[in-house]
Amino acid sequence: MRALVYVGPGSAALQDRPAAQLLNGDDVVVDVVGTGVCGTDRKILLGRFPARPGVVLGHESVGVVRETGPQVRSVAVGDRVVVNPTLYCGWCVPCRRGATNFCRHKAGTEVGVDRDGTYAESVTLPERFVVRVPAGLSFRSAVLIEPLACVLNNVEAAAVSFDDTVVVLGAGPIGMLTALVAARQARRVTVAEPDGYRLKRAREQFAHVVDVAGTDPAEAVLKGSDGERPSLVFDTTGVGLDAALRLVDDGGRIVVMGFDDTYAVPLRPLRLTNRGIRLIGAGDYRADTFPVAVDLAVELSGPKSGTGEVPFLERLVTHEFPLERYEDAFAALGGLIRGDEARGPDAGGRTDAADPVGGDRVPGPPPRYDALKVVIRSCSGPVGADGWPVGA
Repeated sequence: MRALVYVGPGSAALQDRPAAQLLNGDDVVVDVVGTGVCGTDRKILLGRFPARPGVVLGHESVGVVRETGPQVRSVAVGDRVVVNPTLYCGWCVPCRRGATNFCRHKAGTEVGVDRDGTYAESVTLPERFVVRVPAGLSFRSAVLIEPLACVLNNVEAAAVSFDDTVVVLGAGPIGMLTALVAARQARRVTVAEPDGYRLKRAREQFAHVVDVAGTDPAEAVLKGSDGERPSLVFDTTGVGLDAALRLVDDGGRIVVMGFDDTYAVPLRPLRLTNRGIRLIGAGDYRADTFPVAVDLAVELSGPKSGTGEVPFLERLVTHEFPLERYEDAFAALGGLIRGDEARGPDAGGRTDAADPVGGDRVPGPPPRYDALKVVIRSCSGPVGADGWPVGA
């Protein structure tokens, strides 16, 4: 089968790999239909998130069951399924207390990071990490179930309430989903974003959107709210903690969501204790969060009553590319040139960025986005109006 393999920082290659096959009695072989490009995938290729060279990338995946082991009961051949890539052992101390997101045996089990992922034509996973997609759910909605699980985990960790004023730094797919979910509970949600394309898309969905291009994001957001500080800030960029600390109100919370292994912020603990600020890191989602994400995807997949609009989730999927055009897929999200993340002010407030392979910080323009959620399709056959392969 064809598979997109991580070679090293700045490099990936389409290679021939053995087709997925059953190894254990509870295994399921899935013919991958498509996989969403996650920001983590891009960070891996830029050397800003650790992964095992030689691994098949990709984890936000949906597909069709091709084969099942003799012990499998929850799915059958021909079922449309979504992959839950957050594997856990089930028997370590954290798993037994329900904290499967902090499983102590994750080494070698992170799909698309150190275990072969889904930018491929097929993948093998244990039954409990393959979930049937509800009937009628379109491909473009289903491929966002895994990102929804990530968002639900972080919004739950923040304990959003009706009197919260929320700021979301970043209007990529995760930022948009975070704003959407938080808005179901909060008094007001504001989205901050420097990129013109993503600003336009955010303004189509949300009433409060702030352009922070070329300016300090904390100052821009405060100016747009007449100086009212938010009680809760979600940093979905991975580089926004400094701005969040300057922006959040006394007694507020900051949820750090984005991944960037090179970003660091000098922090004096007194800054937190005097102002009563709580920093929240939610980790991966628990096993019981994933079925909630499936149900929420179904709820969000219907158009507003009487409007005939394309559902919000489907509108987030703006581009689809076949597996062999993976370079075009990443180009739509800013490209993969080494050093391309050296840039001016962004939604996180950085004025520059570390070279992705460890060089000095250098100034440069921000990456320009031409897409929200990009999907790489592994299935090359014809598809129906719902985005699934014909006959699936």
